[in-house]
Amino acid sequence: MSKKTARKSKKPVEKTKTRRPRKSFKEAFNSEREKIWDKKRARVKLHHSFRRSYREDYVRPLQAPGLVSHAVTTLKIIFKNWKIFLPFILLIVVANIIFVGLMSEETYTTVQQSLDESYAALKEGELGRVAKAGLLLVSTVTTGGLNKSMTEIQQFFAIFFFAVTWLCTIYYLRHLMAGNHPKMRDGIFNALTPLISSLAVILLVFVHLIPLFIFVIVYTTAVQTDFLSQPLYAFVFWLFGSLLILLSLYLLPTSILGLVATSVPGIYPLAAVNAATDLVQGRRTNFIIRLLFGVIFILVIWVIVMLPLYWLDLVIKQSTDLFEGFPFIPFCLQVMTMFSFTYITAYVYLYYRRMLDGTE
Repeated sequence: MSKKTARKSKKPVEKTKTRRPRKSFKEAFNSEREKIWDKKRARVKLHHSFRRSYREDYVRPLQAPGLVSHAVTTLKIIFKNWKIFLPFILLIVVANIIFVGLMSEETYTTVQQSLDESYAALKEGELGRVAKAGLLLVSTVTTGGLNKSMTEIQQFFAIFFFAVTWLCTIYYLRHLMAGNHPKMRDGIFNALTPLISSLAVILLVFVHLIPLFIFVIVYTTAVQTDFLSQPLYAFVFWLFGSLLILLSLYLLPTSILGLVATSVPGIYPLAAVNAATDLVQGRRTNFIIRLLFGVIFILVIWVIVMLPLYWLDLVIKQSTDLFEGFPFIPFCLQVMTMFSFTYITAYVYLYYRRMLDGTE
């Protein structure tokens, strides 16, 4: 027999598949449970139920710049890259005006007329235009701005544009800190990939704000029913309200940093929230203090920028009727609102990067 016929006569060897022994339901359940618990054990847990925790065991030092330095650095980054951020803010403002609507000039005029009537008796003008502009600024901010109640569609577009601003701002900062030179259009087309994940975490933010909403509703009812006139009832109410406020303050850092974590494409909302929870452990108080300082810093910028604009609007409209009804202040308020949100986004992201660098 030749070699050629010998090769033909050989039959292919059949491979026998080795079947794994099938696990019972109990064994499979225990195996999956162990996998889940292994993931949980790998997470940062500084406090355990029914166990005393010592401060030296959960202190997580973080080398971060001071409050003023951090706030000013964030402002410098935005102004240094104004060619990116200024067109982007104007684009979002125009989109807000088209889909949500501009703030009402009629409401602003009504507030101005009410102030004129209230201080008509002061003909000598002790308040002056500067004080009147300050009262207008305080009244428009504390009464919810110059915007009327929005419909459901307008509320959806408002939340959508805020999510777009959040994602695009983080995209620009991430690439700028990496040494790249992104353009404004790059953020519009490339930064919106994790939009659905971000909206899911925004929903979690509202869930974490529920205790604060409950406090506001109960406080409004208590004021209307004169419930706080009794000292004992007032003490119980403020004790209950303090607990609700503390609960929201405890939960909010996780969801806010989770919003930053979801800006990374490919990460799921729950994984982002878990990563933010591990990152903020032992640093919650510092983050809250820094966030409150950022809000105070942006309020100071509002006063510095908007007060002269209010004064200028009062002077122009009192000297001539050509600009009567022109929505100058509502447009400026819209621009300042989007700038403030862009600034807070950059402020939180820079501190988030500092926390990541301190963890590594």
